[in-house]
Amino acid sequence: MNWPTHGSNPHYLYKAAGIRQPAQIYDFSANINPLGPPKSLREDWDDFFQEIIYYPDPKATSLRTRLAEQEGLHKDQVIIGNGGAEIISLIGKWLTGKRVMIIEPSFSEYEQTCRVNECSISYFFIDHNGKIDVPHLSEALTDQDALFLCNPNNPTGIYFEKQVIEQILTICSEKKCYLIVDEAFYDFVDAYQSLVPLLNQFPNLILIRSMTKMYAIPGVRLGYMMADAEIVQSLQNQQSHWSVNGIALKAGERCLDEKHYVEQTRLFVRKERERLFRNFRKHRFDFLPSAVNFYLLRDPSMEDQSTFFQFLLKEGIVPRHTYNFPGIEGKWLRFAIRSEKENDILLEVMEKWRAIHQSSL
Repeated sequence: MNWPTHGSNPHYLYKAAGIRQPAQIYDFSANINPLGPPKSLREDWDDFFQEIIYYPDPKATSLRTRLAEQEGLHKDQVIIGNGGAEIISLIGKWLTGKRVMIIEPSFSEYEQTCRVNECSISYFFIDHNGKIDVPHLSEALTDQDALFLCNPNNPTGIYFEKQVIEQILTICSEKKCYLIVDEAFYDFVDAYQSLVPLLNQFPNLILIRSMTKMYAIPGVRLGYMMADAEIVQSLQNQQSHWSVNGIALKAGERCLDEKHYVEQTRLFVRKERERLFRNFRKHRFDFLPSAVNFYLLRDPSMEDQSTFFQFLLKEGIVPRHTYNFPGIEGKWLRFAIRSEKENDILLEVMEKWRAIHQSSL
C-alpha cells in the first residue's frame, strides 16, 4: 500500500487506508507542541505582516547572529533554512555520490534526499531497547563518508546521552566520517546536554535543528544548522536565494525570547507523558521510554499493528504509521502528546480497544 511518508494531512492517510474519514478526528501523527504557538507571535503578527512588501535578507543575518550569540558560535557557523527539510536537502546535495550510513529507525528524509543525490546508503539498527551498540557501530562505519543520527530519535522518542554521542563522534573523527545529528526535538528533553561546544573541537560534526516543533509553527517553515564555517559556506552556495521568507525570520527571532514558554512546554509534556504511560501500563500496552513529545506504542498481542491502526482511524484517532521506518515496519504506532482533552479521548478509545481485544499478557 502507498502510505503517506509523513505525519499530518490526515486526509491522505484515510484515502490510502480506504477508510471513510469521520466527521471528527484527532491528529496524533504530527509531533507539534500541544500548547500551540507562543502568544507573542499572535500579538506581533501585524508587525510581521509588514515584512511581505520587502524581499527578505537572503543571508538571514539578524537571526543567524542571534542564534550564534545564544550558542556561543560565530555567525559563519550557522545557516538558516526553510525548515529542517531544506537543511537536510542541502546536506544531501553536499554529499552527492558519497557513502552514507543511517542509524535506523529514523526520519525518512535522510534516505530520500541521499538517494536523490546518488549516495550509497547502508543502515545500522538500534537494538530492541532503543540503544546503540557503539562497538558494533564502529566496525560497521568502515569506509563511510557520513553518518546520520536523529537525537532525540524519531520515531522512538529515545534520547541518546551526550556521552554516547561523544563516543560515536570520536569514532567518526578517527574514520574521517561526518556525524550529522538531527536535533529537531532537542528542546523537549528535560536533561538535554548541548553538543554545540563540540563543534569547535570536531569539524566533522553537523547539528540540525528545527524551530517548527517546539514553537508549533510548521506552516512558517524554519530550521537551522550549526557546523564548521567551511561546511556552512558550501551549503549556502547551493541554497536558493530568499529561500526563507521575511515573516519566518521575524518569527524566529521572537521565538528565541520565549524561554518561559519552552519551560512551560517541557513541564506540560512531561506530566502528560507520565499520565499516559501509567494508563498504557494499566491496560497492557507496550511503549518505549520516550523523553520527548511523542512515543511508540503497540498492542503486544499482535506483531503487525494494522488491525489496531485501522480501528483507531475508524474511531477518529490518527496515529503515525511506521511502515516506512526501517527496522520497525508496522510493528509499532507513533503518537504525539496532544492537549489534555485530546489525550483523554485517546485513552477512552484505547480502553474501548482493550475491552474488545483482551491481552493475554
